[in-house]
Amino acid sequence: QVQLVESGGGLVQAGGSLRLSCAASGRTFSNYAMGWFRQAPGKEREFVAAINWSGVSTYYGNFVKGRFTISRDNAKNTVYLQMSSLKPEDTAVYYCAAGSYSSDLRDYDYWGQGTQVTVSS
Repeated sequence: QVQLVESGGGLVQAGGSLRLSCAASGRTFSNYAMGWFRQAPGKEREFVAAINWSGVSTYYGNFVKGRFTISRDNAKNTVYLQMSSLKPEDTAVYYCAAGSYSSDLRDYDYWGQGTQVTVSS
């Protein structure tokens, strides 16, 4: 099983930036597409971004509007989510996931524990 650990969350003011990291333990990290999802209190988990196994292809949720960038470094077994121009509605627990290249959370097999992102007005 792939072990995923997110870091980089925290409290930031609206308009600020955060960089989330997800470190994977597996030697087969490069075999998986990676995704970021988020879940706010009382809401369903929603798709944020995905990147294919090589990092050549990426896909984003419509709400991102060019503000977020997903990337990966297979040599370091790490995937990143660079977030800028953050809004209060971005407040959520952010989860890293490994699986198929998809915007559907059901296509992902492994999940991290989540990291809290809070954006104040």
